[in-house]
Amino acid sequence: MAEEIVDIGDASLVARARRGESAAYEALVRRHYRAAYSVAVGVVGNGMDAEDVCQDAFVKALEKLEDCRQPEKFVAWLLQIVRNRARNFLDYRRVRTAQPIDTLSVASTLSSDRDAERSELRGALEEALSELSEVQREVVLLHDLEGWKHREIGENLGISDGAARQHLFAARRRLRELLGGDAVKEYSNG
Repeated sequence: MAEEIVDIGDASLVARARRGESAAYEALVRRHYRAAYSVAVGVVGNGMDAEDVCQDAFVKALEKLEDCRQPEKFVAWLLQIVRNRARNFLDYRRVRTAQPIDTLSVASTLSSDRDAERSELRGALEEALSELSEVQREVVLLHDLEGWKHREIGENLGISDGAARQHLFAARRRLRELLGGDAVKEYSNG
């Protein structure tokens, strides 16, 4: 059945999932997880929290699947749920009464220099991304990591193609300023 589901559009998968076919919903999750994750990272700013947000959003989407009025636009509907869940997560994190525990990054003696370098780069990128506006983060992550076209980004974020292009340009320029031209040279050539 998995081979058969690969070629089916979102609207058909949504219809099947509504009838209780778990494989259909699993196919939707696999198909759109990376985009959902990119949007979540764009809002919450780090990968671990983004994974939690995605899990929560996919559960919420399954619970509310009957509310998806335009199944052919499932991904836009899903990404709005991701955005809402991510913003709820940030609100929850802000209003918690307990002070956050400072996390210590302990480098294992078994860690390679490469792992340390990747960790450092990931941290610098997350910090730089946090300096962008939410829409700029979403645009740059969806375009450069997911390969979405400006039209797709515009449709899913409710902005024009031109606005998506402008946000991408501004985001890349700001990332160059924050990370240095060489650090994002290869990144922005994509």
